[in-house]
Amino acid sequence: MKYITKVSLLALSISLTTGANAENNQLNVYTWAESIDPVLIENFQKETGIEITLDSYTSNEDLLAKLKSGSSDYDVVFPSQHFVKIMIQEGLLKNIDAKNMTAFKQVDDRWKNKWWDKSSEYSIPFVYGTAGYTVNRDKYKGPANSWKEFFEPTGAAAGNVAVFSTPDEIIPAAQLYLDIDFCTEKRTDMKKVYQLLKKQKEYVAVYSSDNISSRISSGEVVMHNWWDGDSMRARKNNNAPIEYAQPKEGLVGWLDSMVVPRNSRNSDNAKTFINWMSEKDNATIEYNYYAHSSAVAIDESKAIHKKENSPEIFPTAFIKFTRACSPAAQKLVDKVWTKLLQ
Repeated sequence: MKYITKVSLLALSISLTTGANAENNQLNVYTWAESIDPVLIENFQKETGIEITLDSYTSNEDLLAKLKSGSSDYDVVFPSQHFVKIMIQEGLLKNIDAKNMTAFKQVDDRWKNKWWDKSSEYSIPFVYGTAGYTVNRDKYKGPANSWKEFFEPTGAAAGNVAVFSTPDEIIPAAQLYLDIDFCTEKRTDMKKVYQLLKKQKEYVAVYSSDNISSRISSGEVVMHNWWDGDSMRARKNNNAPIEYAQPKEGLVGWLDSMVVPRNSRNSDNAKTFINWMSEKDNATIEYNYYAHSSAVAIDESKAIHKKENSPEIFPTAFIKFTRACSPAAQKLVDKVWTKLLQ
């Protein structure tokens, strides 16, 4: 079941304060499930008088479909790098002159002017990390240092593997394992990807991107596709007996940015929110909560996730970021995934 939360926070009768630019005092945010610290939402509303309505999704595909439908009413969304590129190309985003926003000064130089937004007009980088898989150590005692264990499971893992419900990160993972380029247009290469996923399907318990924490933490499955920081939160906050794998073939990299959809009716409020979230103190609170690496400056003295206690977000494995594929390459990806799930 698709995981959807809708949090309508605060009916506080707080008067406008500090430069809110809030002509409607409303802001509709659509973001990854459980990604923003509720404390930050409350603090933002108190400081600005802007009331936030928060919806969530579990895949870039869901976000893209929502924006393309034209039925959404969102002011800030958080796509990954290749989807920022796609959304710019399809005219789905508003040019917010990001490079001249206060938030841009907080962005780490290595994430400025990247290929998905070369002139930094549309996006402010937010967080980054990897997609891989997690194992339940109470149920699985084998190695977790290769994609081989995930795609060709044996022993306790056979029949107890869970895979993301969309192809965005699982096909690149298969390509890493097979040493095939991301976004290949070679049919022979994608046939190898299909054959690998088809063989794995015999051992897959479920394709799902929802409720991952409960499924892997309880031992309902012994291996699950997951993201680095989410796995770490379950280990640290819930004492889940889990380990985030470090495949020798590499992990799939991602970076989520804050952008404003073309149809936003509260774009001034959206920019206020983006600038506010990028302030060092707020970014530090978010880093400690969300547990993914911050793309903007944080107060390291207050950061609770350090290299010595957070191997998930300080990976030893090689990282390769996904890209926006050509139409021909994307057609092959869609074909493989559709055929797999038939």
